[in-house]
This record gives sequence, structure tokens and C-alpha cells, in this order.
Amino acid sequence: MQIIKEDLEFVEENRECSYFNNEISDMRYRYINHCTVEDYQNMLEHGWRRFGKMHFVPECKTCTKCISMRIDVKNYKFSKSEKRVINKNKDTKLYIQTPSISLDHLKLYDKYHKFMHDKKQWPYFPISPDDYSRSYVEGKDKFTKEFLYFKGEELVAVALVDILPESISSIYCFYDHEYADLSLGKFSILAQIKIAKELEIPYIYLGYWIKDHFSMGYKVNYKPFEILKNRASLKEDAIWEKYEL
Repeated sequence: MQIIKEDLEFVEENRECSYFNNEISDMRYRYINHCTVEDYQNMLEHGWRRFGKMHFVPECKTCTKCISMRIDVKNYKFSKSEKRVINKNKDTKLYIQTPSISLDHLKLYDKYHKFMHDKKQWPYFPISPDDYSRSYVEGKDKFTKEFLYFKGEELVAVALVDILPESISSIYCFYDHEYADLSLGKFSILAQIKIAKELEIPYIYLGYWIKDHFSMGYKVNYKPFEILKNRASLKEDAIWEKYEL
């Protein structure tokens, strides 16, 4: 395995779109060995995301369907249905720690993606320990966390989360659909909102939202939220506006 020691920035053009069949996309990447909190905060505000040491942002020339969004934590009020989800998980144990890898992580990750392949035709390939580590463990810093959810001794959900002074970035979540009655994916986001409120963190960045998309449309439920209105460079001002239905 080759280890990259230098920071890199590059653009991948005409790549297969992750969200629409028969579409192509352009993506800008920054490989950063040690990302400062200040740089990361600036990238989040400009629509960038992170997996491991790789940060990325779409730069598609003819499409703007992928919209960066962030939950307005201060003004967020839990609905009755969300309170029921929280109550249903009163016996779900949550541990927050530095990202790690275990056999239970890998089994749950594969189980989740096999289910989503069967349900929503997601591409499915069993993940290797190296790939998991590269995407979810490498690049960890004092702000990188994993939320581990347990029922008894069983790991039932994992959420990768970055907690910065001014924002939480919700990177990825996978869970066991055998516990569908617990709505673990929703519960994980609600848990992050509760923590953000306690820490007085103003925003939770949920990544890209595509209205009415079968895999991304659910994010519209977390209102109020703001959307990024422009695709500015990191040296330009990012313009965020409250989303109005």
C-alpha cells in the first residue's frame, strides 16, 4: 500500500454520478494529512465533505442538484414523532469515542449495504478492513468521533461524526435494519441535534440534499435548515439562506 505524505488537490472530471444513472459529474478533491479546525470549518461552510483524509466538493458544469444543507440547531424543535423515536430508544446505549475498526463494524457495514442493495439497488461490494479504515478511521483528529449504538451487547448502529466548536458534520451512518422499529438512522441524527444543543453548536451539516431523491430526499424532514446558494471558492464568501417550503 502506497502512503501519500504530501497534501494534494485535483479534479476528477466526467466520473460516474453517485446519485443519478446515466449522468456524469465533476469532483474536486483535497487530500489533507492534517487538517486544522479552521480550514475544515471553512470547507464545511463552502460545501465540502470528508471521508478519511480526502475532502471533496462537486463542481459539475451543467448540474446543481446536489445542495449543501445544514440544520439550524438553535431553532430546531423536536416533533411529537421524533420524541417517540427518542423514547423508543431509551434503552439504546450510546458510546462516543475516537473512530475505530472491528469485526463488528465490518459485519454491520456489509449487512447494511447488502440490505440497501436489495431495497434501493445501491452498488454492493463487501468492504475490506483497509477500505473501511481509509474512509472512516484515517484522518482522525481531536474533532473526529464515532457514535456507537448498542442494544444489550450487540452493535446495532455506527455514525461517523465530526464535532467542531462551530459545527457538527454528520459524515455517515449505517445500522441494522432488523431493528427497523427503532428508526436508528433518524435516532442518530436526533442524538446529534441534542448534543449540538447542549454544546451550543449552531449548525449540523448533513452533506448534500437532493429534493425528492429516493436516497437523499429524507433530509428535508429536519427543518429548519439552510442551504448553500452559491459555489464559491474557499477564498470567497459562502452564501447560506433559510430554506422555505
